[in-house]
Amino acid sequence: MGAMGGPDATGATPAGGDEPVAPYRSAISAVTAADLGASWRPGCPVAPDALRRVEVDHWGFDGVVHRGELVVHRSVADEVAWAFGELYAARFPIERIEPIDRFEGDDGASMAANNTSAFNGRRVAGSSTWSEHAFGTAIDLNPVQNPCVLADGTVLPERGRPWVDRGQQAPGMIHPGGAVHRTFVGLGWGWGGDWADPKDHHHLSQTGR
Repeated sequence: MGAMGGPDATGATPAGGDEPVAPYRSAISAVTAADLGASWRPGCPVAPDALRRVEVDHWGFDGVVHRGELVVHRSVADEVAWAFGELYAARFPIERIEPIDRFEGDDGASMAANNTSAFNGRRVAGSSTWSEHAFGTAIDLNPVQNPCVLADGTVLPERGRPWVDRGQQAPGMIHPGGAVHRTFVGLGWGWGGDWADPKDHHHLSQTGR
């Protein structure tokens, strides 16, 4: 799956140059409730048959190509597969991409592990409102390099505090006009880094919420 043991404070840029690299690969397949494990439960706003597993190639912080898996709504599966192809072409580094079931559905644990994930049948923290992740239409990308910063200064995940300063140009960060922002905004998605409060720099969603 994703590259393990990524950087604590800085990341190594994937190998550049003109050397040939393997073509980007993606695959889309159906999932069952058993496949979704702890990330889905009765009462979730989408049924398992409305979701799809999207397997993608991605560059790790180690400069090596890895294979990852996202679970998203079937309506966005094709564009998500295409978007990660754009990030692959740009050699944008992503530490790991694993379904959040690997973390027992625990969003905090997934963020702390710098895991890029999508579907999770959960509500917005401290709210009764379903998260966009519960619909399979949101992605959290490199949460450590792109932390969520609350109005009171809380940083989620705390490991991401070195990247709160968004003036940095460290590998794996999402910046306006950069590869991630350009690709997803071009699809009509929104970015949490454009919000006033919180500044959710790792959050990308089809609805902009």
